Amino acid sequence: MSEVTRSLLQRWGSSLRRGADFDSRDQLVEAIDKYQILARHLQKEAQAQHNNSEFTEEQKKTIGKIATCLELQSAALQSTQSQEEFKLEDLKKLEPILKNILTYNKEFPFDVQPIPLRRILAPGEEENLEFEEDEEGGAGAGPPDSFSARVPDTLLPRIEKIGLKDAGQCIDPYITVSVKDLNGIDLTPVQDTPVASREEDTYVHFNVDIELQKHVEKLTKGAAIFFEFKHYKPKKRFTSTKCFAFMEIDEIKPGPIVIELYKKPTDFKRKKLQLLTKKPLYLHLHQTLHKE
Repeated sequence: MSEVTRSLLQRWGSSLRRGADFDSRDQLVEAIDKYQILARHLQKEAQAQHNNSEFTEEQKKTIGKIATCLELQSAALQSTQSQEEFKLEDLKKLEPILKNILTYNKEFPFDVQPIPLRRILAPGEEENLEFEEDEEGGAGAGPPDSFSARVPDTLLPRIEKIGLKDAGQCIDPYITVSVKDLNGIDLTPVQDTPVASREEDTYVHFNVDIELQKHVEKLTKGAAIFFEFKHYKPKKRFTSTKCFAFMEIDEIKPGPIVIELYKKPTDFKRKKLQLLTKKPLYLHLHQTLHKE
């Protein structure tokens, strides 16, 4: 199993568990959003061309059936009438199947069929709530898994985790990374990370590398790297910036670093900064300077 596939399965599993958790607590709006977004990702994988997928045709068929089950549960939660076709207990049976999709060879436990890929965007998903790293959305595109031609002396900050008191309540969180001058003008392309790999306690974990495609010494004086933490608000039906952090150029040096979090809106000019909290909660990074 490649690292890309392993990471993908982990994110799918995490999303399924989060949806079921919301479902079990009667947080129906959040559960429906989780189910619908995951169903769309699974449908897209099930419909992927063979050379663009690491899954066999039989595995993709099973993935498509899981997507159908997610849609059935989503529909059941939105119905005012009693639904006997599919229940939360049934949905929980899907987690081990999805986790072990590469070795699963039993008969699928439910009499469903994959449905054709169609637009089933959950509200707000168009604002870059994608798992995939190769799609465009929001202000920029997600980072690739590898870079064929890295620019020498570029910075590769690894976003490890962010500390938040309500980390477990964030839905499909991701971070937008940008480099701005003192006037808030972009100096490099804006990038969005994939959705967080997991949330636990007071941390949202990303463990993802970002490459800033510009020689560090060529960044203008006073430039800073911004990290905007964003998440989906189902009741308001849009993606919101929860907080942000930034790192000035003189802070760039190899090794780990923690940087403070500030209240929104993002202040790219850094003139009216307010700390998000007095608690010891930060954005954790590990910096690497790429050399030839």
